[in-house]
Amino acid sequence: MLVLCLLLVSSPALAQDKAATVDDQSTLAALAQRIDAHLAEPAFADAAWGVQVVSLDTGKTLYSHNADRLFVPASTAKLYTAALALETFGPDYRIPTSLFATEKAGRDGELRGDLVLVGYGDPTLGVDKRVSWADTLAIALRKAGVRSVRGSLIADATWFAAPLYGSGWEAADLQSWFGAPVAALSVDENVVRVEVRAAPQPGTRARIRFEPAESAPDLDNQLITLREPARTDISLYRAPGTSTLHAFGTIASNAEVQFYRLAAHDPALIAAEQLRAALGRQGVSVQGKSRSMYWPERNEALSGDKVQRIADVWSPPLADIVNRGLKVSQNLYLQNMLLMVGAKAAADQLAAGEDSAPFRSSESRGIQALRSYLRKIGVPMDGVLIEDGPGLSRRDLTSPAALTSLLAHLGDTPGAKAFRLALPEAGVDGSLTGRMRNSAAQGRIHAKTGSMAFTYALAGYALTAADERLAFAIMLNNYRRPVDAGRPTAELDAIAIMLAELSERSQP
Repeated sequence: MLVLCLLLVSSPALAQDKAATVDDQSTLAALAQRIDAHLAEPAFADAAWGVQVVSLDTGKTLYSHNADRLFVPASTAKLYTAALALETFGPDYRIPTSLFATEKAGRDGELRGDLVLVGYGDPTLGVDKRVSWADTLAIALRKAGVRSVRGSLIADATWFAAPLYGSGWEAADLQSWFGAPVAALSVDENVVRVEVRAAPQPGTRARIRFEPAESAPDLDNQLITLREPARTDISLYRAPGTSTLHAFGTIASNAEVQFYRLAAHDPALIAAEQLRAALGRQGVSVQGKSRSMYWPERNEALSGDKVQRIADVWSPPLADIVNRGLKVSQNLYLQNMLLMVGAKAAADQLAAGEDSAPFRSSESRGIQALRSYLRKIGVPMDGVLIEDGPGLSRRDLTSPAALTSLLAHLGDTPGAKAFRLALPEAGVDGSLTGRMRNSAAQGRIHAKTGSMAFTYALAGYALTAADERLAFAIMLNNYRRPVDAGRPTAELDAIAIMLAELSERSQP
């Protein structure tokens, strides 16, 4: 009985001590200690951390660790490109894809010239399956009185004066969907969907189907079906710069259908073939072949005085493109936006009659525009060494301080609403859907993720338990996960959760 009384008497004190401990963990003084302790864990002995946390409400730096050092940012580099594109074009800008005819149609309905499909960088063409962009253009051509085309169907992707890949992209990435070619005329996100089925008879080649059908590459199929039980070991390989997909290995006769996503070889040509099919549905025949054009080719056909603009199809607003590009970390979208900025700079210079003797690619012009923009808003330039739009290059470098400076500027800019809304929300959507769920960070962390081999990053905004707004950048490089450790991204999430738990506000 005495023991029970002692427990009852001591319980409130224990509860108060526990509450005090929790409160202590959520103070500004404890925040640095908690983060320091996390960074000092033995698992990170060979890794490099960079962290910067700044209050948007007071301007005070709440935490800094290696904030001025350079780190590989991975996809957090997309933040720079997204901000630049919104600054250059505005959130309501829509990107055209245009159909031209090089001659006027005769009274007999025959067009004796070529049809030219011109792309200006829309990375979303074909994504919305509710509306067919190709049928829209085909209907416009038929309404213009054209019943047949004697010439060719040309897919013009020369608006971008750049290769089909970004600087620093590795050859091994170029077959994968995340390394899809970057083109002014893109379609279906420049991805080919591949379906592999076992053949009905063992010993024969597997069945391989491509979606959309127009995207089918040249196929060397050496993939053999084996009678069950057998091992399924499928290899798909396309050498960089070639159009032949090699399929080899084995598939068991009872294996489930296998699905893959690969980079398209010639996206502009795929767009041309989709338009040709749509023209056929409208009863418009094209006698000539389809062909694509990329830089450094030039399309002189559009300089004639008889060129007719038939119709345009338009992208969603740029704010929507940025939203998808950041939410799911779409490399094509952000590289296209960087090249759009560069192409606009070249066109503006040409329109102004300025001579630009040395050649500069659309990408290099875009990077020049990025540096000018960041300098204008006060981002420390010694912390930004970026060479592509999505952060796929392993040569990209930035500092946590530079990223946080960008975020702090946009965090208080009314016109940057589209940028902020595009960031994934912890535990809710985008690349943070499955992260920090049911923690203090859910709904209070909005941030861009980044990851590649041994490299992880998280940068964005936090709303603390005291409702103070923070901008932060957390970067972890050269981290080789120990066998008994959890997901590397959870190590960054742990710091973000600490920010969301903070119950004390900073003072100016």
